[in-house]
Amino acid sequence: MVDLSVIDTALKSIQASPKTLELLKDLHTQALSEPSYVSTDSQPATAALDRFVALEPDKCALVYLLLRASGAKSVVEAGTSFGVSTIYLALAVGQNAKLQNASGKVIATENEPTKAIRAREHWQRAGTELEGLIELREGDLRETLKTNLPDEVDFLLLDIWSELAMPTLAVVRDHLKVGAMVVADNIIAGSAGYTDLLEYLSEPKNGFKCTTAPYAGGLLVAVYVG
Repeated sequence: MVDLSVIDTALKSIQASPKTLELLKDLHTQALSEPSYVSTDSQPATAALDRFVALEPDKCALVYLLLRASGAKSVVEAGTSFGVSTIYLALAVGQNAKLQNASGKVIATENEPTKAIRAREHWQRAGTELEGLIELREGDLRETLKTNLPDEVDFLLLDIWSELAMPTLAVVRDHLKVGAMVVADNIIAGSAGYTDLLEYLSEPKNGFKCTTAPYAGGLLVAVYVG
């Protein structure tokens, strides 16, 4: 049986309106009630089409706090799915931007049209709190991220098919500012698909320092140090 208390624990870690907190609780409850899915396991890719395949609540809370602590205002999310983690990203970016009297944006990406529709529906349920903070780019992110990225990206979330993680970083890499973070989900559970990413990040000349946080499946946190 799924322990739903992890949702309340995670939501205590963030700043959001009651409406958005209730939305997140509902979405997390649905997501945690699904069978789990990792892109490198034996399930067919089609199994993920009707599932949230969402970042778990504790990981979402950590990502939100990392963004708030770093003051990030420019975020790229690789793999939006139904848009749950995107809400956390947008909340943090919006709050940081307000404190800095600046603008902020989350560039979200989704290849599946049905998932993009669901994500937009969920964001609309949050009301004005997320208004103007999310730009959803539909299609193959290896193409959609090639143009019109911010000069400086503060944070890259890789919550996508593991085989696409390195190609995504390759597209975004030149826009990462010194101090930018790269977070990749299921780095242990999906290790078979992350070989090229891990090799790249471990090469000293590429300028990254990494650790793996002990969350379910492993959560890689890398910082670009230049």
